[in-house]
Amino acid sequence: FGGMLSFQPAGGRDAAVRVAANLKLFRRATSLGGTESLVEHRRSIEPDDSTTPHDLLRVSVGLEGVGDLLQDLDQALTK
Repeated sequence: FGGMLSFQPAGGRDAAVRVAANLKLFRRATSLGGTESLVEHRRSIEPDDSTTPHDLLRVSVGLEGVGDLLQDLDQALTK
């Protein structure tokens, strides 16, 4: 069940943090896995010299309905 993906929303770091904060079904996390959908802005918890892109979001998809998750992502990306 589930899967993992990463994406970089347009707009840089501030947009990535805003998208992660605006998600309603995905929970914010620093470790991905399990049966619930999670989102992580990894760069927020890494040191300043990290090579992780500032706008990278990592998503772990859980068992929630696909349509519900897509709707949640859409509303967060358009805010």
